[in-house]
Amino acid sequence: MINQFRNLNPINLLLLFAYTFFMRMAIFADPPEHLNFEFLEPYTKFFIQIPVQNTFSPIGNAFFAAIIIYIQAILFNRVVNNHGLLNKPNFLPALLYVTAAGLFMPFLVLSPTLICNFLLIWIMDKLLKVGKSPNALMIMFDIGMLIAIGTLIYFPFIVMLAMIWFTLLLYRSFNGKEWIAGLVGFLTIFFFVWVFYYWNDSLSMFYKIWLPLGNKFPSVFKINYNDYLVLVPVLVMMVLAIIQLRENFFRSFISTRKAFQMLFIMFVVAILSFYMKPDFRLYHFLLCVPPGSVLLAYYFSNAKKRWFYESLFLILVFAIQYFLFV
Repeated sequence: MINQFRNLNPINLLLLFAYTFFMRMAIFADPPEHLNFEFLEPYTKFFIQIPVQNTFSPIGNAFFAAIIIYIQAILFNRVVNNHGLLNKPNFLPALLYVTAAGLFMPFLVLSPTLICNFLLIWIMDKLLKVGKSPNALMIMFDIGMLIAIGTLIYFPFIVMLAMIWFTLLLYRSFNGKEWIAGLVGFLTIFFFVWVFYYWNDSLSMFYKIWLPLGNKFPSVFKINYNDYLVLVPVLVMMVLAIIQLRENFFRSFISTRKAFQMLFIMFVVAILSFYMKPDFRLYHFLLCVPPGSVLLAYYFSNAKKRWFYESLFLILVFAIQYFLFV
């Protein structure tokens, strides 16, 4: 299957569509009795009312989640290929995106992070343009606004503000205007939110929005390791991808090296931001799928031994299906 997606054959779009629903067989075979889709944060619902909580049946919920994942995979694939992150354009980013987005049952249904991934893919595209632009001022401003919109949907998305400054450190010499442009873009959106709260005499509620920023990072984790055994083949692939990157590091273009450094930082930042949500749920880690999928696609794009990388991918697919069904 990997070999099939190593080229840009249009038939791969149909295969990817079928594969997207194949990776979601478990939820269609045994759908939950009820699924509640919370689209916006409580502080956003105060001024935006979108009654979608009970709009979809469980099957409808899973179906639309699959369609969204498919669309995101195509958009994500285009971003990766347009920026030349792999040795040649192919459909591997889309294939690995769909695979990673099917790791856990909470990934298979509509969630705020699933919606935020549209914004995250857009932000990735803009961040990858920073090194190619003579002036990054407007790019940073736009990214700040996108992060603010994502924060209205899912508060931990606010940590992506750190990516603005990490990216500027990687790509550009210091420019004070560029460093504050992203923050100005972010505050522009929340200024209008503040105005709405002010008009409604609810400023005390506005200040409560920021309380999660004061949460302490947990020192003790309660983990049922059996729930995460499916990550073992993923971790193996990630290690192989890092080894592959290390071998090719100085043979790659400088822009490509910096791009993978930036994406790795994004992956880590997305993981660590979980503590900002008091009612943390597993779907949070959908934010790790876009940057993580690039690393996985890099390995499969450069792997040499077909029997090994095809077998490794099949092991991952069967492991995902097994743990979804049991």
